Amino acid sequence: MIEYEPTICPYCSCGCGMYLVIKDGEIIGQEPLKEHPVNEGGNCPKGKNAYQFLYAEDRLKTPLVRKNGSFKEATWEEALNLVAAKLKKAQPNEFGLLASGKNTNEGAYVLQKFARVVMGTNNVEYCGRLCHSPTAAGLGPTVGSGVMPISQLDIENADCIFLVGINCKETFPMITKRILRAKKKGAKVIVVDPRNTVTAKNVGDIHLQLQPGTDVAVLNSMMLIILEEGLEDDEFLQSRTTGIEELKNYLSSLDLKEMERICGVELEEIKKAAIMFAEAETGCTLFNQGLNQHSTGSDNVKALATLALLTGQYGRPGTGPSPTRGQINGEGTGDMGCLNVFYPGFKRVSEEVAKEFGGLWGVDNLPSEPGYPYTVMLQKAEYLYIVGTNPMMAAPDVNSVEKLLKDKELLVVQDIYPTEVANMADVVLPAATWVEREGTHTYVDRRVQKITKLVESPGKARPDWWIVNELAEKMGYKEYFGYTCAKDIFEEIRRCIPQYKGITYKRLEETVGGIQWPCPAENHPGTPTFFTEKFNTPDGLGHLQVVDYKPPAELPDEEYSYVLTTGRSIFHYHTGTMTRRTPKLNDEVSSGFCQMNPKDAAAEKIRNGNMIILKTRRGSIEAEARVTDEVPEGLVFVPFHFTESCANKLTNPVLDPACGMPEFKVCAVNVEVKK
Repeated sequence: MIEYEPTICPYCSCGCGMYLVIKDGEIIGQEPLKEHPVNEGGNCPKGKNAYQFLYAEDRLKTPLVRKNGSFKEATWEEALNLVAAKLKKAQPNEFGLLASGKNTNEGAYVLQKFARVVMGTNNVEYCGRLCHSPTAAGLGPTVGSGVMPISQLDIENADCIFLVGINCKETFPMITKRILRAKKKGAKVIVVDPRNTVTAKNVGDIHLQLQPGTDVAVLNSMMLIILEEGLEDDEFLQSRTTGIEELKNYLSSLDLKEMERICGVELEEIKKAAIMFAEAETGCTLFNQGLNQHSTGSDNVKALATLALLTGQYGRPGTGPSPTRGQINGEGTGDMGCLNVFYPGFKRVSEEVAKEFGGLWGVDNLPSEPGYPYTVMLQKAEYLYIVGTNPMMAAPDVNSVEKLLKDKELLVVQDIYPTEVANMADVVLPAATWVEREGTHTYVDRRVQKITKLVESPGKARPDWWIVNELAEKMGYKEYFGYTCAKDIFEEIRRCIPQYKGITYKRLEETVGGIQWPCPAENHPGTPTFFTEKFNTPDGLGHLQVVDYKPPAELPDEEYSYVLTTGRSIFHYHTGTMTRRTPKLNDEVSSGFCQMNPKDAAAEKIRNGNMIILKTRRGSIEAEARVTDEVPEGLVFVPFHFTESCANKLTNPVLDPACGMPEFKVCAVNVEVKK
């Protein structure tokens, strides 16, 4: 019998709907779900090939334990007894847990609870540290919340769309669909990106092609021009913000010609963009890793948010800087508290909050000091539990990461495939994923949607929450982890996280397109637009920020004469675990490559298709040269999906002091032909 079952795409954070075609318990195809409000029946290349990754031959199906240097199959009892015995020896500050943006909310919630209740530590993080930690650090002091403040459905109603460090035509095609609708109505699009991407070429009306890492110089210039032109929103500034005089004083001290020299963008183009944005009735701002992944990422976000406040582009549908998280639960895993400085619901770690959750969970002495951030955890935690994330591809300076992981007392990896980090583990635990488990995810615009279990997981693979449940019991904490199903966990989430209080499984099953938090009661429709009356700061005002330009930590010199930047391809998803096991997607782009400007290629005697060697102070890789004008002179680009051309062997681990974000987007590199 063939069944058509609705579900949500397993890839990016848009949350697009689709039907899966199921025969005899196996997915055999998919069809459009036209009634879903996010994608209205359309899907991007990944979404059109959503299920094949489930059936790759190397799927993890049974627990594995390393014995005498190689993996041996084990029962769940054997594997979890081993892990429990080892973890009982760990002191709280010796343990670390890395979760994923692919966990369900229920799985993420149980993982952070395990770290805090069983292991007694706030050493719990997820990959959000490596992509949107500057969002929280930048928007927190500015407007009080680091989430998308709008519904993605409202983007198409903007008359000016400001795309900063986001190549949305490749990374968010369904959002791009709404941008193109806005353009048909007359909207103008400004793109800020060092590369001449397909977004800049095919979507943008103005392209501010800045030098990598000079975003603050561009944004400060735009704000100064707006003030000089008298285009600031005085009424909004007076009623809803503070700090305008300090901002004016600082900006008036800047030399626009010097800013032009720093960023490499002609002043006339910056002026056009500034006036276009300031004069818009509804100015929508979307940003991503091109803005965030710098040692000054939090400053970049502060400057962007200040520009929006200066022009009154906040608190209305479609307005306000919107972070575009890349993973299916990139928002939700943070909501659930997989962060070293936040308990669930973004309650900042403190004695008061520890006591609050102690009361909710019936536990004494919960940890009240911040834990280690992601990269520090890799260095300092001797007992590491890694769930659905892959620091051997995703963290900066992978060669150093490999050395650190080899020396751990215990490395446990829970995943669906034998990833690069799983192959280094002492114990590997096979996880169920996507439609093999029941659970919720929270998508880019705080949109909570439920995914129903539709097929069985292979072999002995189990949901993340089940694995943690069993492990907690073996550690002696059964009374705190007595969950029998995902719904039990979600009911606890509703009790502990006020933003989720009014969301129920029943409501989600009846609501195509989900519900946007905050949703304080079961009769509440959800909240599409934030900040309509006040900001989430203590005084309710938006705080304009004064931000100085600081250059990237590592710039070219005689030995390393080019700038390396990294990013994604439309056909692949992050570290490639899923898309490289999807034949149609992998066939499109099957290996790593390096984009290089034609003039630079000629100078280095590099031809299109040559294998080249890229070398930084941290390591070297080989990749195929793609000679193209998508990158300007002096810049090379490498995607980070490919283990055989691992971009993060090259990247700089220097951190943004405000949030621990590594500088993925700028480092000095040498390029030569492989001989």
